[in-house]
Amino acid sequence: MEWNKHNLRGWLLVVCGGVAFYCVLQNLGVVASAVMWVLGILTPFILGGAIAFVLNVPMRAIERHLYPTARRGGKLRRPLALVLTLLAVIAVLTLASTVIGPGIAEAVSSALDQMPAAFDRAQEWVNGLAVYLPQLQDFLAELAIDWGSVSHKALQLAQDWGAALLSSGGGFIGGVVSGVSTFLIALIFSFYILLQKERLARQGRQVLYALLPERGADRILEILRLTGRTFSSFLSGQCLEAVILGTLFVVSMSILRMPYALLVGVLIALTALIPIVGAFIGCAVGALLILMVDPVKALVFVVLFLVLQQVEGNLIYPHVVGSSVGLPSIWVLCAVTLGGSLMGIVGMLVFIPLCSVLYALFRTFVKERLVRRKVPASKWLDPPPPAPKKTKK
Repeated sequence: MEWNKHNLRGWLLVVCGGVAFYCVLQNLGVVASAVMWVLGILTPFILGGAIAFVLNVPMRAIERHLYPTARRGGKLRRPLALVLTLLAVIAVLTLASTVIGPGIAEAVSSALDQMPAAFDRAQEWVNGLAVYLPQLQDFLAELAIDWGSVSHKALQLAQDWGAALLSSGGGFIGGVVSGVSTFLIALIFSFYILLQKERLARQGRQVLYALLPERGADRILEILRLTGRTFSSFLSGQCLEAVILGTLFVVSMSILRMPYALLVGVLIALTALIPIVGAFIGCAVGALLILMVDPVKALVFVVLFLVLQQVEGNLIYPHVVGSSVGLPSIWVLCAVTLGGSLMGIVGMLVFIPLCSVLYALFRTFVKERLVRRKVPASKWLDPPPPAPKKTKK
């Protein structure tokens, strides 16, 4: 092999990379601590970037409709779009808290008020069965509950928790202050990103073309554009799908005169932001709330949920979200399962568009490889159905 400057540089990089990898394996604890320390420092900026990406989806739509032709308001377009976006987000959060907070408090209060009577009814029902099952009598004799004693124990437990909270008040208050300050820094950083996004994008492209070969920089920018389009389409489609599903529940429950129609509709709309499994969480909470009022209507609500879930899964989701992401349903299920096991709810939201990007890149790579290797389409296309056999007359 001919030794030249290029080959020597390549072998030097391989050797240095191997030594660095060996050192990392020998000091995994130190490396993990260093990574966590760096992530702790960068947390406000990472969170700010995520907030800016989410707010940019509605802000971009609002900005397109502000001063579309007039030059006079061009300088005010970006700040005004940001302010309108923030007002819209605050309005949605205020509406959700106004509906959910009092509704949950009323449901919990009603459940606590009805719990002794419900327990008495259940005990009477079991007493009726005890006539036919004598072996339950001993159990029922021991099942007598002194509600005064239960209340006293609950109060004592609350006092113990309060004392423990006061004893660790310094750490708790410090954690709250740290979390609030991190969120405020991230929010301010997101404002800077949104107000100067074109300039920051231009500077990022300059850095890529300055440090990387032109072909590599083009490829990275292509992947970043694909990622941005996929995540934006998924976010807007998921929000639209949640609003449609929540509206369907509010309207149908109001027609059937079910309790907590608006509360359950808002809950299902919020939980539907979690792909696939979110609506079922809202169904469980809604059924529990309605069960406290009327068990029969709770059963009707479960049937209604199953019907609307079929409509949503077969008609709404494929057209609103599925087409925007471009990921087959089997891989959507895999992405939700993997993301939920690794990162919880955030992983469910992130892994669907992420897997969609990887799916699109891998599909392009496979097609290019097939063309480069000149594999005929007849090798990998679905085989034609067998011809029907001719029957002898």
